[in-house]
Amino acid sequence: MNFPFLRNFSNKLTAEEEKFLSALEKIIGYKPKDLHYFKKAFTHSSVKKEINGKPFNYERLEFLGDSFLDAIVSAYLYDKSPTGDEGYLTKMRSKLVSRENLNKIGKELNLSSLVNSNVKKKRFGDNIFGNLYEAIVGAVFLDKGYYGAEQFVQRTLLKKYNDLKRLEGKISSYKSVLIEFCQKNKLQFEFKVKEEKSKERIKHFSVDLLINGKIISKGRATSIKKAEEIAAKRAYYALQNEIEKN
Repeated sequence: MNFPFLRNFSNKLTAEEEKFLSALEKIIGYKPKDLHYFKKAFTHSSVKKEINGKPFNYERLEFLGDSFLDAIVSAYLYDKSPTGDEGYLTKMRSKLVSRENLNKIGKELNLSSLVNSNVKKKRFGDNIFGNLYEAIVGAVFLDKGYYGAEQFVQRTLLKKYNDLKRLEGKISSYKSVLIEFCQKNKLQFEFKVKEEKSKERIKHFSVDLLINGKIISKGRATSIKKAEEIAAKRAYYALQNEIEKN
C-alpha cells in the first residue's frame, strides 16, 4: 500500500490517509497521537526513503519493539509464575515471543496489507509479519509510552497465549533440539552459512544444515540466527519420528 506522508490530525486527511488510519486504529486499539511513528512502522526498506539523510523504515522500530516486548513479557511471567526460577522464566519468554508466535499474530492482524514496499507481497516470507509486529510495539511505545505498549501486547499476544501449562511442552528452539539429538546419537552436524550477494538493501543469509555430511534442510532469513532456526525447524519435521524416539 503506497500512501503519502501522513499529516497531523489538525490538517484534512486524504481518502487514502483516512483508510490507513481506520485500519491502523483497529490494529492498535486507539487513535494515535503521532502518525509519523506508524508511517515508519509500515515502511519497508525497499522503498529506500530517507528523511534528513536518515533511513525511514521499520528496522529501527523493530529493534526497539523487540526490546520492549521482552521486557513486557518478562514482567508478565514474573507476576504470573511466582515460583518459576530464572531458567523457567527465560524458557517461557522464548516460547511466548518465538518467531512462530509473532508471525502468527502479524498474520491475524493482517499487517502486510498496510506495508509500503517496492517488493511484491508474494515475495515476502513469513517473518515479515513478526517484524512488523515488533515495529508496531516500538511505535506504540514512542506514541503512548510503556503502559500503552503493555496494553497492546496484553491484548494481541498475552491474552492469546496465557495457558502456560500448554506452552511448557512447546518447542521454543528447534536448533537446540537438533543439536541435542545429534550429540546424543553421535552424529556430526554443521550449519553452513553464506551471505547472499544482492542489490537489496537488507542482507539475507542462506544456511544449509548438514548431518553426517548430507544436506538435510535449508533456511533463508535476514539474520544468521533466524536462518539457522528455519533450517533446524525443517530438519526437525523431516526427522521427527527419529527424534521423538530418543
